[in-house]
Amino acid sequence: MKLHELKSPVGSRKGRKRVGRGPGSGWGTTAGRGDNGQNSRSGGGTRPGFEGGQMPLIRRIPKRGFKNPFTKHYNVINLNRLNIFEEGTEVTEDLLLEKQVISKRLDGVKVLGNGAIEKALTVKVSKFSKSASEKIEAAGGKAEVL
Repeated sequence: MKLHELKSPVGSRKGRKRVGRGPGSGWGTTAGRGDNGQNSRSGGGTRPGFEGGQMPLIRRIPKRGFKNPFTKHYNVINLNRLNIFEEGTEVTEDLLLEKQVISKRLDGVKVLGNGAIEKALTVKVSKFSKSASEKIEAAGGKAEVL
């Protein structure tokens, strides 16, 4: 059997149902919508979440908490992730994105002090934990807050 000899099973490929194309098609006149009612009309139907006048589920269930619209989301990385860079490199958010240490831009980058850093790097990001900045400076580098 060759690729050009393959055929799909009989009945597996159906054409599009072309409704409203005359009585001979079987889908003429009302085009499968029925004779009367909301869904037979043009633009008929209900909006998502409508339950026929019953109080909708989204309004019935209790609402909890508060979502702060001004909250900041940071990419969080540990110190040991910075060991991939060469000695003396200036590490910025752009470089972290390029080397795929972080996957996407958020409101900034925060470096945590988990792990050890073996190289002297200049790290320029939004935030540092206290232990992270101490370890970077102990290794001979600089921790600069943007």
